[in-house]
Amino acid sequence: MNENKGNQAYVDRGRLSSIDAFYELERFARENCISPSQVSKLIKKIGNDRLTLTKAVKKLRDRH
Repeated sequence: MNENKGNQAYVDRGRLSSIDAFYELERFARENCISPSQVSKLIKKIGNDRLTLTKAVKKLRDRH
């Protein structure tokens, strides 16, 4: 068993990855009551910062 913790990749939990982890998109979509495709479009438009995405989702909901 490898005990070297230095080889582990750093994962920024404050960001969503539309390429590496589709399950993250699905979870974020469920939590915010939007579709995964809407999440993907928002990521392409404004970036993958979770806080910024959550604010954008709230604005979308306020418009409807």
